[in-house]
Amino acid sequence: MFLLKEPSEKTIRDFLASQSDRPFSYSEVGATSGKPPAGYTIDHNRVQLGEGAESFARAVEALRNWKMFQIDWVRLLWPYTPIETGETVGVLIRHYSLWSLNACRIVYTIDEAGPVHRYGFAYGTLPEHGERGEERFTVEWNRRDDSVWYDLLAFSRPNLFLAKAGRPLVRRLQKRFARDSKKAMVEAVRGER
Repeated sequence: MFLLKEPSEKTIRDFLASQSDRPFSYSEVGATSGKPPAGYTIDHNRVQLGEGAESFARAVEALRNWKMFQIDWVRLLWPYTPIETGETVGVLIRHYSLWSLNACRIVYTIDEAGPVHRYGFAYGTLPEHGERGEERFTVEWNRRDDSVWYDLLAFSRPNLFLAKAGRPLVRRLQKRFARDSKKAMVEAVRGER
């Protein structure tokens, strides 16, 4: 949903309620758990957060508290939402002179121990999201070299007319989000946020 001004809390709550029971806006639900599907733009970004068990514990806590969305031009609705399959969240984005309100639902969660311990989740877009696709947010602790990483994997393509018409701008914003999200996670793990 694109808006000319910042929406009220009532507008946000009504929008999220209207989207919560809707189906995903794409058919490849869960595809970020393997090879992303053809026909989409694929974005894969990683940043090292630190080393060792303590860094990994802080990274998991940051992800659970949606710290990757602590970005000045993006607002998660609502940051107290638990990381559980089926939960719906909204993302409010300020695009220069426009606002967009987008809804996503958590598709799956990850908590895998082993040589690489992984924690995270993926969410997928709902019908009124500007894009259609899925994004996975994970933190990983590679026990072989003790490194801790934040990993973002997304596949997307335009869904609504304004996203299609403004594709170059949308791509810039997607790249900016990945950069700013990585920075937010680094700061959260280092205790700077």
